[in-house]
Amino acid sequence: MEKQEYTITLYTENSIGMIGRISGIFSRRKINVESLNTSPSEVEGIHRFTILINESEDVVRKLCRQIEKQVEVLKAYYNTDEELIWQEQALYKVPTEIIAEKASVERLLREYGASAVVIRHDYTVFETAGHREEIDRLTAALGEYGLIEFVRGARIAIIKDSAGFHKKIKQFEREEPAPEIVENEYLNQQERVFTM
Repeated sequence: MEKQEYTITLYTENSIGMIGRISGIFSRRKINVESLNTSPSEVEGIHRFTILINESEDVVRKLCRQIEKQVEVLKAYYNTDEELIWQEQALYKVPTEIIAEKASVERLLREYGASAVVIRHDYTVFETAGHREEIDRLTAALGEYGLIEFVRGARIAIIKDSAGFHKKIKQFEREEPAPEIVENEYLNQQERVFTM
């Protein structure tokens, strides 16, 4: 099967060491992670991982099944770029004098929707969001004007044909409600129960 970009979306409990365990699964299978983002999700107490890899669909399907075996992983999805709405964010640091002197740099930044975050006498920091290709083109163009520093954030993505994980959790709670809590009748009777 041919390799292509897949975005894996994981919903997990927010527990210590989760990133290490998940990245360990990728390492053992010798799969390179292109980008990884983790953030709170729309459901309180549940985190969302967005992982970008380049693999075949068969490998990605097996990988998601293996990841779901982790106790703290609630659900794993995988999607192609066409099935997602996605963005990456970038920051650029350029000399302020270049922007002030060259109108072409200002037009370039406007064309890519970049906005100033910090303006100092020696440098200006801009931010923009878009697809990787757009960010790469802007980076190359700014390289010609003395780009000082550049950083791109990990991919963030929303699945187009999804009603949201919150709805699935609510449905699960309706279909399989938790059993009623039964109080331990011996809890406050330690001396009588545990005597020698």
